Amino acid sequence: MERLKQISESRLHKVPIKFSRFLLDEINWDNRLIGISGGRGTGKTTMLLQHMKTRISAKKESLYVSLDDIYFTETPLIYFAEDFFKKGGDYLFLDEVHKYPNWSQELKNICDNLPELNIVFTSSSALDIFKGSHDLSRRALVYNLPGLSFREFIEFKYGLRFPPFTLGEVLEIKGNIVSPILGKIKPLKLFEEYLQYGYYPFFIEAGESYNLRLTNIINQVLENDLPSIFHIDFYSILKIKKMLAVLSRIVPYKPNIQKLVTQSGTSRDSLLKFLFYLEKAEIVKWLTKDTFGINYLNKPDKLFMNNTNLMYALSDDKPNAGNVRETFFLNQLKVKHQVTYPDKGDFLINEKFAFEVGGHKKNQKQIGNMKNAFIAADGIEYPFENKIPLWLFGFLY
Repeated sequence: MERLKQISESRLHKVPIKFSRFLLDEINWDNRLIGISGGRGTGKTTMLLQHMKTRISAKKESLYVSLDDIYFTETPLIYFAEDFFKKGGDYLFLDEVHKYPNWSQELKNICDNLPELNIVFTSSSALDIFKGSHDLSRRALVYNLPGLSFREFIEFKYGLRFPPFTLGEVLEIKGNIVSPILGKIKPLKLFEEYLQYGYYPFFIEAGESYNLRLTNIINQVLENDLPSIFHIDFYSILKIKKMLAVLSRIVPYKPNIQKLVTQSGTSRDSLLKFLFYLEKAEIVKWLTKDTFGINYLNKPDKLFMNNTNLMYALSDDKPNAGNVRETFFLNQLKVKHQVTYPDKGDFLINEKFAFEVGGHKKNQKQIGNMKNAFIAADGIEYPFENKIPLWLFGFLY
């Protein structure tokens, strides 16, 4: 345990605290068991360490460990937690629980046996925490950490802090929330940067190697995370990679399942499962007409890459501007709102607001005569009539 304590202290000492993610202030840290999921590279570990460093009293004993450490190949987590608690431990922060085979049972046992120990754990977004071998739904508060919003990107890179807006504030179509922003930045220039490399916080350290690092993360998800969670074999991973290569060239896409089956060399059932795995891993996003979420028994009405950075990283050519716009809109709105596939327009938000996404010349054709209908328009700075700047939807979190 002493080696793990030294690692924890070293990580705490090095973690930066100048910038923190929006979720840090939204989590109820008083809960005894907290789960934080999210795609690789979104900053879950950094957020844990920031909370430990800035919000836990020095009088309390806290420890950060990663469960992919070799230590846990021989020592069960429950024994480790009991030992930590007996030695005065108060807060235990567990990273990468999906790398530990018996995570759900042992977390349940720890909660039941050590009621005074507080636990925060992180997991791959692909891990369904409520469907482990032992249900934790009555014990854990679970949050998801997406990548950076456009607003967070501006703060992280340029040090300019703006408040997040509610969807209602954005839809009021008044210039009063836009004017203070335009007084400090040229949003269209920064928006172009964000679309290409601003979603994952590691863009700062990666520099020109950002796309290479992003493709390496995708490979880690496919080769390590998915097999450890869904128990799929090597040949399935190859087929998923082949399917992803096809999708990256054509999304957003109304899927022709039979054509995808032929192109990826797999069966219909396997294809739908693979699409489901990619959605759970936050590599692609599904859009459906219903509001009941996704499952691999039904095909999506439309498929997207999870975010625009993935589109640039996986494409040999510059992605289509219209596809990038739609992907950005879906990615940002899905964090705090229900997004479904509408009969008219591109997106339906909260079963009430219809949106068409396009350039600054986008007309009303697709949403004409509809109530609560708007255009999310790229290339404009100010809202006008029912046209709202597309970049402004990057200020929702």
